[in-house]
Amino acid sequence: MPDVKKISIALTGEQIAALKAAVETGEYATTSEIVREAIRDWQFKRELRQEDLRHLRQLWDQGKASGTATPVDFDATRHEARQRLAVAEEDEARAS
Repeated sequence: MPDVKKISIALTGEQIAALKAAVETGEYATTSEIVREAIRDWQFKRELRQEDLRHLRQLWDQGKASGTATPVDFDATRHEARQRLAVAEEDEARAS
């Protein structure tokens, strides 16, 4: 194991009981092992969140660079979608 250092953390009685129970049932060898795994999971999730943020920022920048927004006619868009759905359903019916 790499350079290991000790720190002190405060946990609730319920959390301590859960850690001890996991050790007693053999799920983990020590409570330290549980805490190290929890920190690895946290680090992994933290990196995923950072990647998500980078991706969202990239998409934001692309959106801004694509030009100004134009109004959308939602009634026309719904009408077009319904027409496409009707054509697809007719095609499917003919194929059956």
